[in-house]
Amino acid sequence: MSNCEVTKLPVLEVEQHQAREVLRCLLHTIIFSRALGPVKPQEEDSEIFDITYVTCGSAFVQQKIEEGIDRFHTWVEKHTGKRGQVCLQFYEKRQKTGGWFGRQEERLYWEQWVVELAIVEPQISLQEQSSLTPASVRARRHAKLQTAVEEALLSIICAVNDKKDHIPPVVSPHLVTFPFDITVAGEGGAPFGLDTVKRMLMQTRPPPVLS
Repeated sequence: MSNCEVTKLPVLEVEQHQAREVLRCLLHTIIFSRALGPVKPQEEDSEIFDITYVTCGSAFVQQKIEEGIDRFHTWVEKHTGKRGQVCLQFYEKRQKTGGWFGRQEERLYWEQWVVELAIVEPQISLQEQSSLTPASVRARRHAKLQTAVEEALLSIICAVNDKKDHIPPVVSPHLVTFPFDITVAGEGGAPFGLDTVKRMLMQTRPPPVLS
């Protein structure tokens, strides 16, 4: 498959301690929506939002998402106050023959989701201090973020339902039908874009050396 469908979600402004839970809600929703195998849906209540999202019930998926979130958290700690991106990419594997190495494995990326978070400081402005208590300011900001996360989840569901023609045939009986990668980038690094996708469309991995 030569085309990669790219969906970029709206930028979300979050405080650093909120980033993990926001990413859990969004990434699990995307992966569950593209898991076309015999999944056993599990509902998860968000730890900090009044939101329930659905996961695949897979320990492998859970671990891979948490590893991606950990990498993003590490990036945030080194780039305070900047925007960071988490990219979730689905691909299919194909075997290619020929060349010096004989059979090679190709990764054909067919869908990419870009989640961009702007990390903000939990400071209260002078204007807010004059009219609201600190607790009221935090509650208002939290409610605003929850609404933004709910809208992002709705955007995911709409995109999943509207964009189906690019999905490759299902040939795997596994719970997670298509393998996926989670990568991190942001300001000061190489941001994701169509150029990045093009470079990733045809990746090869040589077979192990025979002993």
